[in-house]
Amino acid sequence: MASSSPRRRAAAALPAYQLYGEPGLHSVGEKLHIETISSRSRLHDWEIRPHRHELLFQILYIRQGRAEAQVDGRSQRLSGPAAVTVPASTAHGFAFEPGIDGWVVTVQELHVRQLLAPEPGLWPLFEQPGVLDWGADAAQRALGEPAAVAGAVAALAAEFAAHQRWRHAAIDAELTRLLLALARAWPGPADSGSAGVPAHLARYRALVDARFRLQPSVASLAAELGISATQLNRICRAQLGKGALDLLHARLALEAQRQLAYTNLSVKRIGIDLGFADPGYFTRFFQRLCGLSPTAWRRRAHQG
Repeated sequence: MASSSPRRRAAAALPAYQLYGEPGLHSVGEKLHIETISSRSRLHDWEIRPHRHELLFQILYIRQGRAEAQVDGRSQRLSGPAAVTVPASTAHGFAFEPGIDGWVVTVQELHVRQLLAPEPGLWPLFEQPGVLDWGADAAQRALGEPAAVAGAVAALAAEFAAHQRWRHAAIDAELTRLLLALARAWPGPADSGSAGVPAHLARYRALVDARFRLQPSVASLAAELGISATQLNRICRAQLGKGALDLLHARLALEAQRQLAYTNLSVKRIGIDLGFADPGYFTRFFQRLCGLSPTAWRRRAHQG
């Protein structure tokens, strides 16, 4: 591969792109874009440095070849066939073997949510980054070869390139097919079905993602959902084993980790960006959730 791992190069802020190397925070012109892995990565010496997309969801499918993925500070070696799903705002980078064969699908995350809305249990499977490594993981190979995923990616790429009549409807159909194939490939229950995460919880998570920097109260977010804070806490504990405030705090801690790992912003500046006016309180908050002070966590992340 071009390098042993995507290099962490300190930046004033973690870069946010439409497509890698194309600055901007907004989505691509169409709802979806698909291209081969090599078409972009070969222009960057087969290395995609850590970055994120504020509004975009990505699926990387490796048909053949090797790569190392770095997702939110965690590294994993991949050997095709493999797939990686990357939700919006997730820090990610890749180092690819030259000549790797595969595809990158980029789509507006809101559109993915809308496509999966009829089945409440589906979108929660994609809210966090995911990896399926059939090439290296015997347990995942035992679940079956990724024929359904490979076929869906190929069909989506063909439909995207064809520009035939009713193209957008056909692309949506093939994208839904791909998402379902990925969902069925995840280890776990065969069918999460309509017994998945309640609508109130899904909406609460969306509100947290949109407003965590403002540190809103649980009561104010619950009111937007048309329920009480007590009801929201009951839903969160029943489904996730943790309270509503815990979810908000976990989102703040995740963003702090991203900024510590991928930027050279001071601890004080990161705290202010996340709504902490008192640097000491931010340090205590981070240490309580992450087990290390922000400075110690950054040092360990850079050593890794």
